[in-house]
Amino acid sequence: MGARLLLGLLWLLHCLPLGVQALLGRALGRLLYAVAGTRRRIALRNIALCFPEQSDARHEALAREHFQWLGRSILERGVLWYASPTRLRRLIQVEGDVQLAERSERPVMWLVPHFMALDVAGVSVLLFQKRRGISIYQEQSDPVMDAAMRRGRLRLGNAEIFPRDDSAKALFRAIRRGDAFFNLPDMDFGERDAAFVPFFGIPAATLLAPSRLARALNMLVQPVIAETLPGGAGYRVHFLPAWDDFPTDDPLADTAAMNRWIEAQIRANPAQYLWVHKRFKTRPAGEPSLY
Repeated sequence: MGARLLLGLLWLLHCLPLGVQALLGRALGRLLYAVAGTRRRIALRNIALCFPEQSDARHEALAREHFQWLGRSILERGVLWYASPTRLRRLIQVEGDVQLAERSERPVMWLVPHFMALDVAGVSVLLFQKRRGISIYQEQSDPVMDAAMRRGRLRLGNAEIFPRDDSAKALFRAIRRGDAFFNLPDMDFGERDAAFVPFFGIPAATLLAPSRLARALNMLVQPVIAETLPGGAGYRVHFLPAWDDFPTDDPLADTAAMNRWIEAQIRANPAQYLWVHKRFKTRPAGEPSLY
């Protein structure tokens, strides 16, 4: 029942001007900061670990601002799932070579870190270029919400998403037939197929798959950064030049370079990064939990 009520609310709100939704979303974020104690503590801990040179007051201010962007991302999901393609094209600005994948003779990996407008980047590759896009998603425990998420992400067509636990073979087949891979490289999924690579100077379990997959399938890797603009101004998605030095024959070095690049993007827009995820949950053997 809760999921259906939330989805109904998102559908109703998506009709409002984006500026009104932004105000409501930021208010929701302030409420979440007050009541979501576990996520608040995770965000504060992550921020303190990544920015030890800053004061506690600055950490708290950044976390509060982050939760307001988080609140917007929750409510504005309705826009991405229900608004018309015409409205979405008006709201989403794209910069850079958005059509690289459709021109390339090599398969393309879009490398997309977890900023609040991550799903906007996903919509942009369906609206502004013609290459079929594929991705991996984490199945939701609530079947109603899981079905809604799938419908919302696939409704514009020319896309396919695979559950994380059963994706490897299907993913390889899709890339080999020419689909472009929308890859999210910066979450802690444990030690399997990962290595402890510095992230803001802290060993963080990081998947080696971006380097290994790109090398195995001769892929071009194009980084993509999405940001939410203030008020009703919409969103901006940056399609950056493909890396000419990635992958190499050293996946560990590649992954360290990738993490350094993500760090730089976070420093440029820290409040919109996903701080409520336990990025440092998995620890090297013998190390205590950071949470």
